[in-house]
Amino acid sequence: MLRILTAFVLIVIVLLLLFKAPLGVLTLACAVVAMLAMYEYAHLANAIGASVPVWLLLAATAIFFYITFTFPGLQLPVLGALTLIFFGYATFQGPLEQVLQNSAYASFGLLYVAYPLTLISLLSTQENGTALLLFLLVVVWAGDIVALYVGKSLGKRKLAPHLSPNKTWEGSIGSMAGSLLGGAAIVLTLNQLNARSLTDLSFADPLWQWLVIAALLNVAAQVGDLVESAIKRSAGVKDSGKLLPGHGGMLDRIDALLLATPVLWYAQLLQGYFVLRRY
Repeated sequence: MLRILTAFVLIVIVLLLLFKAPLGVLTLACAVVAMLAMYEYAHLANAIGASVPVWLLLAATAIFFYITFTFPGLQLPVLGALTLIFFGYATFQGPLEQVLQNSAYASFGLLYVAYPLTLISLLSTQENGTALLLFLLVVVWAGDIVALYVGKSLGKRKLAPHLSPNKTWEGSIGSMAGSLLGGAAIVLTLNQLNARSLTDLSFADPLWQWLVIAALLNVAAQVGDLVESAIKRSAGVKDSGKLLPGHGGMLDRIDALLLATPVLWYAQLLQGYFVLRRY
């Protein structure tokens, strides 16, 4: 019950941010989530054997979000600059034998946690950005929910027991089916509501294209879940934290989005590229 209540509260907050919040508030909310997840990531990295300064990662995350919001064209150059800063800091502040390890863990944290969440605010600025983000969330959530119940009721064959003992092939297949159904439902529903002038949200491309994207998002989400499981197992912990009752830490809650969001972002970039190539 606690898990369901927490999930309900989170969904309400996310939908309010998606439909009611201006871009600055949405970006700030993503930055807060990223910093909470980064705090957990830094402790996981240090539990593995690194010596990553938590304050530096949090400061870099804040700077990264500010630059992305203020000067989006500088996002990737700033990401590279922050990586060099991590390397320099590790060179002069850490033990010599840990320079490469510490700088690598810090840089990976920025790429793994902060970068995907900055893309949420960038996606919201795209044409029909609210519909894109809603599609992303529905596809990921639907896959996660169906995987949970199918895995518990029908799961027998382990998917990756060395990474996550509870995940099964049956749950994985159920997750894919859930994402495809969820993706189809949101596309068809919004297009029908738009046709009746009940909403300005719609999806212009054919349904099959969105189903392909939904399948790619599901694969990315499942891999993202396994990646975080691998990080936790290497650190010897079950959850990344205890922030969210019934769900563990913030990193536990967003692990699927950390890989799925970049997939949607790059899918949109590719789609725009091929549209431009036609003219």
